[in-house]
Amino acid sequence: MKHDVKLKGQLKLYLRWPAITAVLLAVLNLWIYFVDRKAGFALTVFILVYIVVVCILHFYNKSLILADMVEFAAQYGGVQNTLLEELSIPYAILMDDGRVIWANSQFRKVIRSDMKRETRIGKYIPELNRGVFPREEGETVSLEFQYGERMYQASIQCVSVEGFNDNEKLLQLPEGREYFIAIHLQDITELNRYIRENEANRLVAGLIYIDNYDEVMESVEEVRQSLLVALIDRKINQYIAGVNGIAKKLEKDKYFIVIKKESYLKMEEDRFSLLDDVKTVNIGNQVPVTLSIGLGLSTDTYVTGYNFARVAIDLALARGGDQAVVKNSKGISYYGGKREQMSKNTRVKARVKAEALREFILTKDRVIIMGHKMADVDSFGAAIGIYRAAASMEKKVHIVLNDISVTLRPLYEAFRNSPGYPEDLFVNSHEAEELADENTMVVVVDTNKPKMTECERLLRKNRTIAVLDHHRQSDEVIENAVLSYIEPYASSACEMVAEVLQYISDDLKLNTMEASSMYAGIMIDTNNFLTRTGVRTFEAAAYLRRCGADITYVRKLLRDDMVSYRAKAAVISSAEVYRKVYAIARGEHLGIESPTIIGAQAANELLNIEEIRASFVLTEYNGKIYVSARSIDEVNVQIIMERLGGGGHITTAGAQFNHTNMDRAVAELKRTIDIMTEEGDI
Repeated sequence: MKHDVKLKGQLKLYLRWPAITAVLLAVLNLWIYFVDRKAGFALTVFILVYIVVVCILHFYNKSLILADMVEFAAQYGGVQNTLLEELSIPYAILMDDGRVIWANSQFRKVIRSDMKRETRIGKYIPELNRGVFPREEGETVSLEFQYGERMYQASIQCVSVEGFNDNEKLLQLPEGREYFIAIHLQDITELNRYIRENEANRLVAGLIYIDNYDEVMESVEEVRQSLLVALIDRKINQYIAGVNGIAKKLEKDKYFIVIKKESYLKMEEDRFSLLDDVKTVNIGNQVPVTLSIGLGLSTDTYVTGYNFARVAIDLALARGGDQAVVKNSKGISYYGGKREQMSKNTRVKARVKAEALREFILTKDRVIIMGHKMADVDSFGAAIGIYRAAASMEKKVHIVLNDISVTLRPLYEAFRNSPGYPEDLFVNSHEAEELADENTMVVVVDTNKPKMTECERLLRKNRTIAVLDHHRQSDEVIENAVLSYIEPYASSACEMVAEVLQYISDDLKLNTMEASSMYAGIMIDTNNFLTRTGVRTFEAAAYLRRCGADITYVRKLLRDDMVSYRAKAAVISSAEVYRKVYAIARGEHLGIESPTIIGAQAANELLNIEEIRASFVLTEYNGKIYVSARSIDEVNVQIIMERLGGGGHITTAGAQFNHTNMDRAVAELKRTIDIMTEEGDI
């Protein structure tokens, strides 16, 4: 059925204005009739002639106007097509499967090929495939890709043409997929180059500290000290100048540096060789010079970058020095730190920390002590030492213990059954949270990671927190601690607490059971004084012996039963030698209560095998796989465990896998060893 073509919109209203004018004139004519009949009659004749002329023009010109509009529309569509074809932005229209329906000249110029219709765009640009195309109306996907030598950013949009099949007689779209894919490209090669240049020229603030300045100066003759300082300055200045940076000496053992981001990348590439270069400075000094480097990378302000550098240098020193730490907004990276930090003979720091701890305890009514999860003898012994210090000040003291291991049970039962100790000395996490209030102080021993503590919520609930630990710090620390005493060179937490007890009070006296507990903690962490022992370790042991530590009792306490001994033998017998120097053993289905302890003991035993530089024992326990890593002096097992999300000491470390697939865990450990060996970290 043929329908009349009608106008609408503003054009229809415009063509009706003569008729509206005629109506207005008729109303005016009525008013004139009341004033003058002759004038009214004359106006009536004029209006009739006007209406006749308007009607003739309307019906005659209507078809002409419609014809002109159709011609304009056709010309306008052609102009649009021409403009789109010559558009400076590469533009193309695709089917939902990637077939090209239409592309303008700029798009074909980018492809640099005789692109034919119905050809899939993925043939030329693999990144532009149907897997990345949007599927909903108005949805836009943006991605970058390289084509030839140029970089492009593609903006891909889903354009709905619902009802297309009803109106279009030549092209039929699949049912339910009435849409096209529109793509336009933007050349971002130059933009990316400017971004890279801007990033490379960004200034990086850094701090360099000489870790052992006093010790090095004391080990050389006085007349040579100025020469030694000059040689150290020269090494640092030459290294920083070699990467186009500036080094400014702040104090006798501190330097401030400014370098470009691209220079930092060079330093990272050579693994901060300054750390090893400065150790070659030797003019008779018996102690090698070691440095700590802290760099702050910030995309915001230089102040933020400098603050990051201060945090990084503090962390490097807390981890024992001889390493570089880089902090940015995303996290922290560590370089170096392969050697054990030398123990300092001075006890000034221990005395200062002891006095500070005493002052904090005196201001509170209650003290809650906790160590790490799955508490060992060292953690327990350190907690007992802090208990004695707080109890001597007549404070209410509690120790948080959730799980009691087989090794720890004899000690725990001895204190539990002793009438000299309160019944609520040992509490669990829930009880500790209920006891904590504003007048409570929390002391954390043998760990500095909040997630490793027995009750992490307790740290968020209390403001007065003290931390005493001998493990190297990582980027996860207890941030709100009012007192932090972390000494990576110490053999154990019990050694640190033993030193603190000697300064915290003149009349403080440990009884035999307390001294024996702390002595046992030192023995466990030093493998019977074979590893990581220094002068201060034996001094702490001597102090505990003077307090009445019973060595025979400790030896009986640490003995294994027959089931545990056989389990340890089974773990050792499963060991394989990897890369000729690493012993890797598995502890599966051991049938004992605390397999992780057996794993640690087995790792120590494996070091007695000739040519084994490091041992790793993996044991399954409570839905996880625990790794015990040990070495003597050639391999830093701590940085290996840090790659696996753990930590510890250079010769004693550990990590966890949150699954029970032993083959997968061993494969991950081997892959980490391979990568770090290739990178030169171990």
